[in-house]
Amino acid sequence: MTAVVGIVRNGRVHLGADSAGVSGWSLTLRADEKVFRNGPYAMGFTTSYRMGQLLRYAFTPPEPTGDLPRFMVTTFVDSVRACLKDGGWATKNAEQESGGQFLVGIAGRLFIVDSDYQVGEPHARYAAVGCGADIALGALYATTELPVRKRMQVALEAAERHSSGVHGPFAYTTTRKLSTTP
Repeated sequence: MTAVVGIVRNGRVHLGADSAGVSGWSLTLRADEKVFRNGPYAMGFTTSYRMGQLLRYAFTPPEPTGDLPRFMVTTFVDSVRACLKDGGWATKNAEQESGGQFLVGIAGRLFIVDSDYQVGEPHARYAAVGCGADIALGALYATTELPVRKRMQVALEAAERHSSGVHGPFAYTTTRKLSTTP
C-alpha cells in the first residue's frame, strides 16, 4: 500500500502521501494522514499505520546535532528503534531487527529510512516509497519544471492511476524553511 513522495526545494522538504489502507482486496480510505510533522521533522510512512502512529504520537525525536548523516544513522535511528520496540512494532528475526520504511525531512535534507534501519539520502533531491514508488519517481523525474505542490500531486495521481494500492485524497506537509540553506 501507499505512495509517499518527498522533494527538497529552497531549504525545505515537502512530503505528500495518499490515504489508502489496503489489506488483501480491501481498501479503506483513512483520515489519519501518512505525512505529518513531529518537532522539526517532516515524516511520511509506508508499511504500517501502527508504525506511523508510533512515529507521530509516541516518538520524541532528538534534536539534530553535528554531522547530519552521522546523526541520522546513529542517534536518530537508535531513537526510532527504541520507540518501535517499546510500541510493539519492531520485529527480530535471526538476531536482525526490522521496522518499516519512511521518509524524513530535516534541515533542508531528505532521508529514506528502510526496514533494516539503513538511512539513505537521495542524490536527486526527491524520493518516493511504497508500492507506488516507481511510478511516482518517474513522474517526479519528468516534472522538474513544475511547482513543488503540483509536482507531488502529479506523482501521486500517476501512482493512483497505475497502482491498486494507492488512492486519494492526498495529504501534504513540509518542514520549516531554513534561513541558512543555499
